[in-house]
Amino acid sequence: MINEKLPKIWYGGDYNPEQWDRKIWDEDVRMFKLAGIDVATLNVFSWALNQPDEETYYFEHLDEQINRLYENGIYTCLATSTGAHPAWMAKKYPDVLRVDFNGRKRKFGGRHNSCPNSSTYRKYAGLMAEKLAERYKDHPAVLIWHVSNEYGGYCYCDQCAESFRTWLKERYKTIDKVNQVWNTRFWGHTFYDWDEIVPPNALSEEGEGNVSSFQGISLDYRRFQSESLLECYKIEYEALKKHTPNIPVTTNLMGLYQELDYFKWAPYLDVVSWDNYPGLKTPESLTAMTHDLMRGLKSGQPFMLMEQTPSQQNWQPYNSLKRPGVMRLWSYQAVAHGADTVLFFQLRRSVGACEKYHGAVIEHVGHEHTRVFREVSELGGELQRLSDHLLDSRLQSKVAIVFDWENRWAIDLSSGPSVALNYVNEVHKYYDALYHLNIQTDMIGVEEDLSQYDVVIAPVLYMIKPGYAEKIESFVKNGGTFVTTFFSGIVNENDLVTLGGYPGELRKVLGIWAEEIDALFPDQKNQIVLKEERGNLHGQYECGILCDLIHSEGAKVVAEYGSDFYKGMPVLTENAYGDGKAWYVASSPDEGFLKDFLSHLCEDKGIQPLLKTPQGVEVTERVKDDQTYLFILNHNEASATVDLEELEAIDLLKQQKVSGSVSVPSKGVMILKK
Repeated sequence: MINEKLPKIWYGGDYNPEQWDRKIWDEDVRMFKLAGIDVATLNVFSWALNQPDEETYYFEHLDEQINRLYENGIYTCLATSTGAHPAWMAKKYPDVLRVDFNGRKRKFGGRHNSCPNSSTYRKYAGLMAEKLAERYKDHPAVLIWHVSNEYGGYCYCDQCAESFRTWLKERYKTIDKVNQVWNTRFWGHTFYDWDEIVPPNALSEEGEGNVSSFQGISLDYRRFQSESLLECYKIEYEALKKHTPNIPVTTNLMGLYQELDYFKWAPYLDVVSWDNYPGLKTPESLTAMTHDLMRGLKSGQPFMLMEQTPSQQNWQPYNSLKRPGVMRLWSYQAVAHGADTVLFFQLRRSVGACEKYHGAVIEHVGHEHTRVFREVSELGGELQRLSDHLLDSRLQSKVAIVFDWENRWAIDLSSGPSVALNYVNEVHKYYDALYHLNIQTDMIGVEEDLSQYDVVIAPVLYMIKPGYAEKIESFVKNGGTFVTTFFSGIVNENDLVTLGGYPGELRKVLGIWAEEIDALFPDQKNQIVLKEERGNLHGQYECGILCDLIHSEGAKVVAEYGSDFYKGMPVLTENAYGDGKAWYVASSPDEGFLKDFLSHLCEDKGIQPLLKTPQGVEVTERVKDDQTYLFILNHNEASATVDLEELEAIDLLKQQKVSGSVSVPSKGVMILKK
């Protein structure tokens, strides 16, 4: 439970009363009550209002809002307001302003415009968090602290350059070690003094689109910038904890956001929260995977859905409305994957600036007689009734997929072998197959304990960090099934190639070595030709993007390439290792292969689908003590019939017993208490 003050699924979202006249406030409260809203996120971008100059702090307006809401049964998720520094600070202390990728010094404007290594920014952000904690430490309305907002963006200023050098000294100790791990004898880059090192941007090592002359330098700068922003967060976190040790602290993450290593952030989040903004055509499985990734940051603990739009975004190329029922469906998808909150951005639509066309619970018309408000109100009533059942339940999975931001950075920065290689896409292919099989799957980092799983899949595990190969070997030796793919085991944590043949440290457990890697054009395909039938896995499938030309070193060849000069070479191998098996998929296969392959692996380990459902019907399961709750989500445009087989259950939304075949309407949801 996030905070026992409000023991239910929290419902509400971002509220900006400071943007409105006083006469609007009472009307807001009236409508919040109609919608069942009980949590409002306040103070997200109020730094300039809270601190009009260097010496003055003004919180009376915030007192009024927190008290007014609490008197009406609405609690506060209290932000620290540090997501955008005030104009006076930029004017007086220009060191707070970032330098962009092209070397240009920013002016005041926008947001995320603060240099993470500015001592001025860190000082005043920490002071703001402390002032707020001192003032509201005993306020009964405050449920959770919300630090800053959607951290992101890199800086390339002189402060960051100096801090980067300090970071390198702490990490590598000597300049000789830096030269070694960056392979600086290439292109005559040997450094003799720390101040010769500069940030990798458009003026030095990098071009647009993750192109880098020196991947080691660029990889370390990404680590450094992610850690620099984390240090900013930790300054506020520690200030808040000093005065309010029992109030949880979070910041809103952004799912698959590229620039920050969220696994490094997770230990400093008392609860993970994130902002979910899929588009009309975003695959439902990609959203599901991202929910599972956010849940996986803290080993399966429930997370907060901190933001979603009730209707539409304003920043995508085509900002489609959520069709009737979709907001409810996607809200339940978050809950089905482990969310214990459903919060929106925003509660009232802004009157001006760049978010005035971003959807809101209360639209510009200003009353409750809208489709969006009706849907929000209906969902609020349902969540109120469901909370006792679902709150603090967990998902239990026997299959896991490994996701690693540093591995992603290294692949993105790699100078070849194909521009079509996309780490997230390859990970999603495997998740998508399991999703459509209704096999519940965890998304985990490289630090996670593998022993709790029967099957672990690590697509494109290009970078092998110290000790991880041994961790995989132990997992397989003890009976686990491990799967990895082409372009794996290539480099160490510094992006230096592991010599002696690919896949480097994984050769032992996989029983193969890769001699060459062929890059296929988008219109080129090869074939995966099975040598023998394995359950549903039989016949021939297509593959593309990359093809590893591999040789067996003891692994059984299960399938071979069907064409090109490497026709007949292995493309799918299985290696018995201890009590387990390690599989290698040497190319990027089609959807049919992955569905049949992963179905075979799960059957072999006794892992059954939660239910067998028509295409487009998603199933998850949350467990609390000895009670099980099955979510059935129909993403289709038409109703779907689901066979519950031997299951007898209670439909919690309709409060009636169900068994046999049930009909789930288009965009409909069933939550079954088994």
